[in-house]
Amino acid sequence: MSLVSIKQVKKSFGPLDVLKNVSFDVNKNEVVAIIGPSGSGKSTLLRSLIYLEEIDGGSILFGDVALVEDGKYAANIKNITNRMGMVFQQFNLFPHLNVKENLEIAPKMTNRMPVAEIGKKSEELLEKVGLTQWANSYPNQLSGGQKQRVAIARALMMNPEILLFDEPTSALDPELTGEVLKVMRDLAKEDMTMVVVTHEMGFAKEVADRVVFMDQGEIVEEGDPAEVLVNPKQERTKAFLKRTLNK
Repeated sequence: MSLVSIKQVKKSFGPLDVLKNVSFDVNKNEVVAIIGPSGSGKSTLLRSLIYLEEIDGGSILFGDVALVEDGKYAANIKNITNRMGMVFQQFNLFPHLNVKENLEIAPKMTNRMPVAEIGKKSEELLEKVGLTQWANSYPNQLSGGQKQRVAIARALMMNPEILLFDEPTSALDPELTGEVLKVMRDLAKEDMTMVVVTHEMGFAKEVADRVVFMDQGEIVEEGDPAEVLVNPKQERTKAFLKRTLNK
């Protein structure tokens, strides 16, 4: 059974159709990279999975539980979205909280684990992303790469079944991108289920189990990274990769 199943999802902003009958599945322990030009609907799709955007039609299921089915949302939306974690392009850390407090605020507010366990887990995750010595620092004292690693650790605090990444390195200088991608590679090796909207073609080719190419609100092509990125079948995919790889 798929961990996430997206069926005929539609989304419009006024007269603009942003998602046009988008359908695909994400299997447990799979890394799916979503690529495509700006404005193709990638981020809107990701935000729809975690209910930051409401879709206009279609269904999104997590296992056998529907977040939204035929455009109608479940009553227990929070219980479903709690199964996911999301890492944003612009970090979205709380500036008035230090790094450790940023990690611990959500589980404390939701009472999802004992306080002693929260402290232990935050320390373990900071060690995992290489930021133990920054536990008491504030976001404005960190580099962009460090902030994004904090954001990943924060998302992991809630023990998500799936992690969603929305262009996690696009706000970073090239020299800081590597440290974030390393953490993501390590998560993939640990069989973390991930959906990653990215412009990092090397990462997609190396780490993803499947690549989905979107353009103009629809899935144009999907498949094995070596096929989609090296030997694409669709002309739109070929044109996008030619522009991207020749930059």
